Amino acid sequence: MLDNLPILSMIIFSPLLGILILMFVPKEQGRWIKIVGISTAFIPLILAVFLYADFDHQSDETLQYTENVEWINVPLNQDGEVLSSLSSYTLQFNYTVGADALSLVLILLTALVSAMAALASLHIKKRWKTYYILFLLLLMGMLGVFSSRDLFLFFVFFEVTLVPMFFLVGIWGFKEREGAATKFLIYNGVGSALMLIAFLILVTTAGFTLIQPDPQQLHAMYTSGLDQIMANLIDPSAYVNIGAEMQPGSGVDNPFFLSEAMRWFLFILLVVAFGIKLPIFPFHTWMLKVHAEAPPAVVMIHSGILLKMGAYGLIRYGVMLFPEQAKEWAIVLALLGAVNIIYGAVLAFRQTDFRLVLAYSSISHMGIVLFGIAAFNVIGMEGAIFQMVSHGLISALMFLIVGSLLERTGTMELSELGGLAKSVPFISGILLVAGMASLGLPGLSGFVSEFLAFIGLFDTMPIITVVGTLGIILAAVYVLRAVLKITFGPIAAQYENMKDARLSEVVPMITLLAFIVLLGVYPSVLSDPLKHTVDQLIQNIAGRIGG
Repeated sequence: MLDNLPILSMIIFSPLLGILILMFVPKEQGRWIKIVGISTAFIPLILAVFLYADFDHQSDETLQYTENVEWINVPLNQDGEVLSSLSSYTLQFNYTVGADALSLVLILLTALVSAMAALASLHIKKRWKTYYILFLLLLMGMLGVFSSRDLFLFFVFFEVTLVPMFFLVGIWGFKEREGAATKFLIYNGVGSALMLIAFLILVTTAGFTLIQPDPQQLHAMYTSGLDQIMANLIDPSAYVNIGAEMQPGSGVDNPFFLSEAMRWFLFILLVVAFGIKLPIFPFHTWMLKVHAEAPPAVVMIHSGILLKMGAYGLIRYGVMLFPEQAKEWAIVLALLGAVNIIYGAVLAFRQTDFRLVLAYSSISHMGIVLFGIAAFNVIGMEGAIFQMVSHGLISALMFLIVGSLLERTGTMELSELGGLAKSVPFISGILLVAGMASLGLPGLSGFVSEFLAFIGLFDTMPIITVVGTLGIILAAVYVLRAVLKITFGPIAAQYENMKDARLSEVVPMITLLAFIVLLGVYPSVLSDPLKHTVDQLIQNIAGRIGG
């Protein structure tokens, strides 16, 4: 039904409508600014729900809703006898978007968490117009990242997310917000630089393509299209030597062919680039500052979505482009996952600020994603993707609660909180259920994702898997310690008459919790769309590595 509509472009660029309207709303009109900002954030969610419902997960075509428009064409120098015989010789960047099941679930997650974060942004006290403009710009960038099928376009959208996030942390954060924003920009800037180097090498090697529409015309180009680059990496015989007879498929060795050493170099570059974003230990320190200093509504997006961009990039560009190298590094990825799980869990137990408990918990839970990827089987990969979605929902809900409590108490120090179930029973009840989901209680989404990832890895690396389960045990300890300290025990006098959740808080809390419960009791709502895409991904990897 939606195939005839540019539905992905509509989803990606719908936040621009709100930005355009906000530019003409006077900054003194705070009420209208909030109405426009929140309403616009719900447009991608509505469209994403239609997209999810329309997606044909039974189709043999895993990639759907594709759009391809010629964007940038740069003529290249045709000096030399062979090159001068070409009809054209260009560097080409296209606007190419599409959605397979992996993109689909993350687009829906992004739209959902962002809409709830827009509601939670009612806690923001200053410069609403600038805030919502940056918020919607960030939303556009995230949606573009998960929809892109072109390396250059992916990089552009990836960079678009950095600028608004820097200002959202640096302007609206807490006491050490400027240091947190700077650290965020430095670390992510380094990751982006490494990613750009890898992408440029890929474009100028595996991106080489010949098109011969008739015997008299021969067009040569370097393209940044993901699918073309992947096809060339899979079948090197499709390369053609520019100095030979220029016949497509001649099988002549290509001077631009990627050697084994170069493939390893690119794979490691991508692992580090996306590992900073994930984050993988020891590239995690920037994330702790952001979790502690950014406003909770912004951390909902950061923890719920931006960290998932690292996992998505690792799967899409690391594993899918270089499966042989990824498979050989499976034990390294599993060990890094185990370090993340144990390190994050141990440090979470030692924290006195609830925001830092959640920050280290995120590090631990991202290690489970690495476990699922390292398994290199269908169950493990489904577990990795499940964990991305599940953690996105749980962490967003946790920081939504943090924002509500912080507004009322002014602190997240565990030693200063206690007994809040007496004054704010609804918020405390939601916090308790969110905590149960975080520690993996059956019937909630956290259990399904962790179970799949661990079962997938146990098939190939049982010892590392058993070590990783220690993190699950520790998760129960640090989550219960923090949640029970906040909700039960004696209550301070100044907290006795606090008001419970308002409607603007109840709606996002109930919505996020409903999805957490839905995935826990009916995981097929996510696994059915994923099944065909994950099956094909694992089959392609097995075919390329010979088993």
